[in-house]
Amino acid sequence: MKRYSVGIDLGTSNTVVAYGEAGSEDIRVFDIDQLVSLGEVATRPLLPSVRYHAAPGELNASDLQLPWQVASGAEGAEGTDGAASGQVVVGRLARTLGAQVPGRLVASAKSWLSHASVDRVAPILPWGAADEVGKVSPVAASASYLAHVRAAWNHRFPDARLEEQDVVLTVPASFDEGARALTLEAARMAGLPALRMLEEPQAAFYDWVFHHRETLAADLAQTRLVLICDVGGGTTDLTLIKVEVQDGQPQLTRIGVGNHLMLGGDNMDLALAHLVESRIATAHSRLSAGSLSQLVERCRAAKEQLLSAQAPDAVTITLLGSGSRLIGGARSVEVTRQEIEQIIVEGFFPAVSAGERPGRSRGGIVEFGLPYAADPAITRHVAAFLGQHAAQSRIANAQDAAEAPDDAPPMPDTLLLNGGVFRAEALTGRLSSTLGAWRRAPLHVLHNDNPDVAVARGAVAFALARAGHAPRIGGGSPRSYFLVLDNGDAAQAERGICLLPRGTEDGQEIHLKDRTFSLRLGHPVRFHLVSSVADTPYQPGELADLASGDFVRLPPIATVVQPRGASDARETLVQLTTSLTEVGTLEVHCSEIANPAQRWLLEFQLRGDASAADTATHAPHPCLAQAVECIDRTFGARSQDVGPKEVKRLRAQLEQLLGARDQWDSALLRALFGTLWERARRRRRTADHERLWLNLAGYCMRPGFGYPLDEWRAGQLWSLFEQGIQYVNESQIWSEWWTLWRRTAGGLDEGAQLRLLDDIAFYLQPPGTARYKRPAGAAKSGYADMVRLAGSLERVPVERKIEVAEWLLARLKKPSENPQSWWAVGRIGARRPFYGSAHSVVPPEVGSRWLEAILALDWKKVEPGAFAAVQIARMTGDRSRDLPLEIRMRVVSRLEAANAPRSWIDMVRATVELDEADEGRVFGESLPAGLTLIVA
Repeated sequence: MKRYSVGIDLGTSNTVVAYGEAGSEDIRVFDIDQLVSLGEVATRPLLPSVRYHAAPGELNASDLQLPWQVASGAEGAEGTDGAASGQVVVGRLARTLGAQVPGRLVASAKSWLSHASVDRVAPILPWGAADEVGKVSPVAASASYLAHVRAAWNHRFPDARLEEQDVVLTVPASFDEGARALTLEAARMAGLPALRMLEEPQAAFYDWVFHHRETLAADLAQTRLVLICDVGGGTTDLTLIKVEVQDGQPQLTRIGVGNHLMLGGDNMDLALAHLVESRIATAHSRLSAGSLSQLVERCRAAKEQLLSAQAPDAVTITLLGSGSRLIGGARSVEVTRQEIEQIIVEGFFPAVSAGERPGRSRGGIVEFGLPYAADPAITRHVAAFLGQHAAQSRIANAQDAAEAPDDAPPMPDTLLLNGGVFRAEALTGRLSSTLGAWRRAPLHVLHNDNPDVAVARGAVAFALARAGHAPRIGGGSPRSYFLVLDNGDAAQAERGICLLPRGTEDGQEIHLKDRTFSLRLGHPVRFHLVSSVADTPYQPGELADLASGDFVRLPPIATVVQPRGASDARETLVQLTTSLTEVGTLEVHCSEIANPAQRWLLEFQLRGDASAADTATHAPHPCLAQAVECIDRTFGARSQDVGPKEVKRLRAQLEQLLGARDQWDSALLRALFGTLWERARRRRRTADHERLWLNLAGYCMRPGFGYPLDEWRAGQLWSLFEQGIQYVNESQIWSEWWTLWRRTAGGLDEGAQLRLLDDIAFYLQPPGTARYKRPAGAAKSGYADMVRLAGSLERVPVERKIEVAEWLLARLKKPSENPQSWWAVGRIGARRPFYGSAHSVVPPEVGSRWLEAILALDWKKVEPGAFAAVQIARMTGDRSRDLPLEIRMRVVSRLEAANAPRSWIDMVRATVELDEADEGRVFGESLPAGLTLIVA
């Protein structure tokens, strides 16, 4: 039997640990050893979830010793990832140092875990830090906080090591499949491979229930519906709990959870930092990303002080200088309690009506590359959440629903608030009074005696509840899950089959024994899933009309299901079994009917472009089979009497069958690519064959990403690179070769892109440069296509990008250089990559230098110049990437003088998305469904 149950709240702002000994109902908070100042270690209940990456020589190793390092004889600061170039400090001292020195503090790693637009396992934090600052990935940063907790625990309890205890780790209820999986990976990296997960709002309620377990019936006698509002450092989590009395005891059931909402204390600190910045910055300058990060830390402390019960009338916020001007460059601003309340209370908790909904304006809280919620008004998000769950609320709260006015949705009668921000009575009072106004009656507010530690304590209470020693919250899955069906009829594409009904308990398997499916083997397939929080009582295997309800698309299950054994079968009949794991993830298994021992686990595609999860299924093109026959006649295995003219006519024949080539959608394109790939060995029959195959294959794979399983296809295609081309003296074939890789670059990893760049570097470097030698083999041609390829390699390191662009700028000084090279310079210097991670963008100071060269052009004579300027000057909202306002306004003036499209001007002025014309490509639909319903 495990000695302790341990709850870990891995928070955005703080990490908290609680524990209880087996057989005991005493839950205690674990005080964590940490550095609180140089050379001083103390225990604190909160471990700030931050890392400070010190410069080499900045700190003495002897001042950073932790108890377990002293005991083991280890030297230096902690940090198992080795990402920082100097020492790494975690916890309270890290927060203090980060408030003094700009650009070296890693904060909000948990928010980055849920940001799918960046590579969350790449070293990208501190975001926007200088090159000399060591970087760490969001996953590794999260792992380092858990590793610190593990080391502190094991030092205190050497005979009951943490990895051997019953550990519960909490996560936001709204975390998606990817964020949950990455959190588990962080725990594994920290040496905690076996644990359970619990949603944070439930944990907060478990804590309250546990502390009132003796009087629970009386305390909840008048309660029918509880709203849990958990506002943490990085997210706002909303949950509804239904309370029913059975045999004199309240039965608790979770009936609703909110969508992911990146809005919390971090946003409040940032809003206050913007106020302070407006007073200390000049009219035409803004703080650097590092200085703003430093200011945010100081504003966080000021916010907590001014919203406390004994708040002063005002506090002074001081922003230190840097380098030799550390003290002399300091700037101070006074902020009053009234200003704080205006920004935080009115900005984030405005008194709105129940019918108001969040707006879409990005506002002024978009910073540091994180996709914060567009509307900062938490009360509007609460109104939207309650409106979405009105049906469940009406059932749970029937008495109040009957009395409520018709224009007001049924409201919860009880409120539990969690999160450090609710220590401020002004915020607690505003939210409860707003909800009371909606309900037309006061709410019962459950007392949360310590919101900083409630989630960790509640995780232990959950472990005790599982063992039968405390009340448990039921409800199972808060969502119903459906598989989108494709029966080859576009009219039926919006049907779905229920895989797992809402309310299914963790670990309960649902076997769809009355449904048979055909599973395609050996080829990339995609299975589309949707979910719904509606209270409709779906049954497993029931067909649903997906067009008639509120269904949310999930990341697709995308994989290549390989046949087992020696079988060469293309399809097999299967049945589905689903379950919800203890960590809240959906598992789908396919079991072969002929041999039930043959079972395939289908897993969510956790990486890739979001557009892959936002598509619908369609029937295959009616002429696809004829198109395959045409391709097979040219590239098939049989010897065909196909002359050069017929080979050259293949593309025209395909357009006659399938329509204009630019109208082929992604589903058709990828189907054609599969046909071409199966015949790739015959691409070298003649020079015409090779040229045509390269042209068609690249066109059908463009842009190399954004469609399920493109990573797999790109990997297959990359296997041809070392083979090269056969007809090396044909310049047109070289052109198609480089175009193929340009079109598919988005599907290639950094290693493949570097290999491509090394292959063409000799030809791109200016004449007289001897850094790169001519590669072995035949001389290559197609310089203009090489330039466009180089501009498309967004995953190569920043220093290589700068090197290529500097080469091109040197060449562009000569009139003979192709003006299209300006397109490549603009692509390399773009503020928002087409497919790459935002952390690999060229620094603003470098982009500004290139932009000066572009501004010197006559854009009427050099047509690509204007759009290149737009790409480099484009506004992102992330000051670590954005160019200074002055140079962006110069670009705007030039664009207006040149009568450039309004969309281009808007991109430089504000944060807007590209339209289809500017993207230049349309991603299309999705992979044809991998499952076809056989028995209806």
